[in-house]
Amino acid sequence: MTLFKNKYRIESARLKGWDYRNPGCYFVTICTRGRGHYFGAVENDDVRLSVIGEIAAQCWAETPQHHPGIELDEWVIMPNHAHGIIVIIDRVETLRSVVETLQCNVSTTVDPKMSAISPKTGSLSVAVRSFKSAVTKMAHKAGHEFGWQERFWDRIIRDEKELNRIRHYIRTNPSNWEKDQNNDEGLWM
Repeated sequence: MTLFKNKYRIESARLKGWDYRNPGCYFVTICTRGRGHYFGAVENDDVRLSVIGEIAAQCWAETPQHHPGIELDEWVIMPNHAHGIIVIIDRVETLRSVVETLQCNVSTTVDPKMSAISPKTGSLSVAVRSFKSAVTKMAHKAGHEFGWQERFWDRIIRDEKELNRIRHYIRTNPSNWEKDQNNDEGLWM
């Protein structure tokens, strides 16, 4: 563990040296705080979403509208977590270069250490952080108590065989709920 401002900080769960703005498919799992069943229940192999579950589904489906260069593949909102495949496409680099050419020459002070550890625009972390923030704000605005686990789990999908296996896992996740709901391994495949 490393120290930041004389406090221990947890190392990143992201793959060291990998730029999470790179085009590709990313399998993510995002859990609720304490694995609470905020999003609904599984009945007869189908997820019956609660109000907060409906909010989560809406926010997830709208992710590409808020993040150019990001598309969604298979996904599911479960009672205490969300699984999804986020696809980052090449448009991110094109958009970034257009935005950078339009920026004004305004002198600002930037802390290089903070800039280095902050999630980058167009990255997987920014998309997940925005999703979590939107769900939390909308749930609280609707008068519901809600919270997320601090982090999320991801896997860089390496080939089509793995992509298809993960798609199948996501599609069948509700029917596997009974054996997976109390098994940490089940959340990660």
